[in-house]
Amino acid sequence: MCGRFVSSSTPDKIAEYFGATFEGETLGANYNVAPTNDIYAVVAGPDGTPRIEVFHWGLIPVWAKDTKVGAKMINARAETLAQKPAYKGVFKKQRCIIPMDGFYEWKAGAPGGPVTKSGKPAKQPMYIHRLDGEPLAVAGLWSAWRDKEAGPDADWLHSATIVTTSANGTMAPIHDRMPVILPQSAWSAWLDPENQDLEVLSGLLVPAADDLLTVHAVSTAVNNVRNKGPELILPVDADTDQATG
Repeated sequence: MCGRFVSSSTPDKIAEYFGATFEGETLGANYNVAPTNDIYAVVAGPDGTPRIEVFHWGLIPVWAKDTKVGAKMINARAETLAQKPAYKGVFKKQRCIIPMDGFYEWKAGAPGGPVTKSGKPAKQPMYIHRLDGEPLAVAGLWSAWRDKEAGPDADWLHSATIVTTSANGTMAPIHDRMPVILPQSAWSAWLDPENQDLEVLSGLLVPAADDLLTVHAVSTAVNNVRNKGPELILPVDADTDQATG
């Protein structure tokens, strides 16, 4: 599961990192991107050149009656992409890379630790990012949908989902799933719509190396999607929820 992430880099910086172009809508920095928000993604342009576009987070299949289904399709399991009708077609032709500065996951509360108002162990939000500070290149799928009842001139809504896989050694103590993080050597193969070898593509969807990521506890302020600022990624003492410096 990947339900929140950080997108603080400018589109120009993202474009430079991925060797892409950008001419679209600029989104502001968001340290608490949530499902149904607009996000950046890298796709292959008509001439094959990577470009940055804006997508709705939560895949809306072309056959969907309305956009509500997107809220349930923010993640797609790598192991079943080639089998599930909602994903098989876009897995074959409509793949993207979703740039992130990092993402959040919630670690199960420990006995004797902080508790919720109901008395249950409180989950601790954790921030995960690359140890070297570079952006994460997360595998994604995209789709284009429009309301058939609105007529043939209705605008297209472009949406995307994050592909997840089993956790690596760094993530396993926190959660059993993690986003697929593509190495640079896999970017062109993943983005190329002419590459429709599902077996080869599936081979790219593996857990990241254990030494790629680092993790630290962050404030429970991230639990509220209205909070969007950079203070959300600051390390805290998990027992006190206070900044550690």
